Order: sequence, then C-alpha cells, then structure tokens
Amino acid sequence: MTPPPTTFSDRVRAALSTVTARAGMAVHRAGIHPDTLTIVGLIVVAIGSAFIASGALQWGGLLLLASLPLDALDGAVARAMGRQDRFGAVLDSTLDRYADGLIFGALAYYFASQNQLGDLLLALAALIGSFAVSYVRARAGEAGLSVKIGLFSRFERVIALLLALLIPPLLMPGLWALAVGTNITGVQRLWFIYKHLDRG
Repeated sequence: MTPPPTTFSDRVRAALSTVTARAGMAVHRAGIHPDTLTIVGLIVVAIGSAFIASGALQWGGLLLLASLPLDALDGAVARAMGRQDRFGAVLDSTLDRYADGLIFGALAYYFASQNQLGDLLLALAALIGSFAVSYVRARAGEAGLSVKIGLFSRFERVIALLLALLIPPLLMPGLWALAVGTNITGVQRLWFIYKHLDRG
C-alpha cells in the first residue's frame, strides 16, 4: 500500500516533538490525567465560543488560542504515562468535533443576530466541511487506510480560524477559505480512498 504523504501538520508535530514530550512528562509527574486536559480544553473552547456568539470575536479567538496547549499536551501526557487503552484518542477526537460545532455554531449565531444570512451560510458550510474531513478520515481508518491528505486538516483549520477571529479584516476571507477548503479536502480524501481501497 502506498504510504500517505507527509502533511504540514505532521512536520509541525515532528518539529515540536521534543518540547511536547518534555512538557507531557512534566504534566504527568504533576499527576494530571490526559483526559482532564482534553475536557478542560473543550471547556475553554466553549467559553471562547460564548464570546464569539456575543460578537467579541477577538476575545473568543484569544481563548481558542489559549486552548491550543491543552490540545497539544493531552497526547504527550498519554505517551508519558505509557497509556495502553484507546479511549483517550476516541475522547480527544469526539471532543474536537464538539469544539468545531461550538465555534462555527457560535459564528452562525453571531451572523444570524446581525442578519448576515449569507455569512451564516458560510459558517455552516465550514462546519459541514470540517465534519466531513474528520469523518472521512475516521471511516478510512476503520478500513485500514490512513488518510491525512488535503490542505485543510485540523491544524490548518485552526490556524485559519484563529487568523480570521484575531485579525478583523481577515474574518470573511478566512471564512471563505474554510468553507471552500474544508469541503475540497473532504472530496480529496474520498478520491484518495476510492483509488486505494479495493472495490467490489
């Protein structure tokens, strides 16, 4: 089977692996469970989403930025403790989907409150695309195929979203990029699966 290509997010993780490994060991020694980090990260995202829904987009973006270390550390802590079960990975992936729903749902609510219905549709398109990207990868994994291709994996989506929230002139270009890019990535992944999985 052809190995999947190395993505930008793979390169970033590799570059930061030493730092995250040390931080993960330090947090593990402090007695903090990785699932706790995952749940606290979602709580921070939920608070940030409330700010976004109220129109305080930059404050919401700052809280989402603050949640990133928690998102990065839970896996590192799990590796430091030598965790064998796979529940942590399932929990992390599931709460990531809740995070996506909270963020884009908050944007949709904000746009609806401003009667910006076209922008609301953009937020919903970005949400659908984000779910599709993750869902296709998960189903491919069940079939034994690792699929990480496409420009808008989770790492790239987070960067685009943060830029859109923190820099006001980038809000609409960022949303357009997310709405179009995530759905293109979903289709790219489906095409990759079509070419590499046996079909009856």
